[in-house]
Amino acid sequence: MHATLIGLDIGGTKTAVIEGTLDGVILSRRQTATQPELGFDASFETICALTAQALEAAASAGRKVRALSVSIGGPLDIDRGIIYSPPNLPGWDAIPLRDLLAERFGLDVFIEHDGNAGAIAEWRFGAGVGVSNLVFLTMGTGLGAGIILDGRVHRGASDLAGEVGHMRIAASGPLVYGKRGSWEGYCAGSAFARMAARIYPARWGAGVTTPEVVALALAGDADAVAVTARIGFYLGRGLAVLADILNPEMFVIGSMGVRLGELLLEPARRELAREALPGTSAICQVVPAALGEQIGDMAALCAAIEALRDS
Repeated sequence: MHATLIGLDIGGTKTAVIEGTLDGVILSRRQTATQPELGFDASFETICALTAQALEAAASAGRKVRALSVSIGGPLDIDRGIIYSPPNLPGWDAIPLRDLLAERFGLDVFIEHDGNAGAIAEWRFGAGVGVSNLVFLTMGTGLGAGIILDGRVHRGASDLAGEVGHMRIAASGPLVYGKRGSWEGYCAGSAFARMAARIYPARWGAGVTTPEVVALALAGDADAVAVTARIGFYLGRGLAVLADILNPEMFVIGSMGVRLGELLLEPARRELAREALPGTSAICQVVPAALGEQIGDMAALCAAIEALRDS
């Protein structure tokens, strides 16, 4: 029987359940609404039902599932697999997710912060193949990072390394997690709508949405392109701080970096070059995630892939 993994990509809006191999080949995919507003118990039962379907399909095809792998937003205790109140999963308070899944399915369970899992995915299978020092930015609903240093995932003393969105890059700005001027406030996905309303209030009010601004930017709308460039400026400012501290060879930008490409990344590179030490910016590439929209599926497998490679 062929050995495979079941990966769970658990987000605040949807959960995807992936079957794939240790080499990162995706064999099947299922998706369900997470519905955190219903509480943890209801969400967990829905996730388990989809996982059970994936396990049954794998067995019917003659494949043996070796482990479950989970990618989920933090904060979390990675070693113990405990989830501590992620902002996008209200009610998931001190949830021993690893033990609950292991008890339900009788399999080894590996859990990883979604930023770290994305970094591993791009490092093992995407833009970062062959690179030893890499920072991956989620840049979706929130702004988080996964950090690879000297060929190893860097988690920090309490598994909180990579919470870069909390970093202050301006004296004022949107209030995010009790802090004005945070990098997440300026560069998360929701920032596009806020920036559009701020720069062009006569055109866009509080009702403007990020998908609207992104679509217009991609269509060449001058105002939307200017909004994107402004966010790229703040993206580059934060990258410069990380570049001087970590000296990576590569920044890989997920979500908005994939969708907007050079409209976002070229302004970021310019500001990175202006703000960082010449020796750090000169060797540091800024690229979109090579796995594109598939990165969440690949990341879901990577907690187990990384753990089993090291075992």
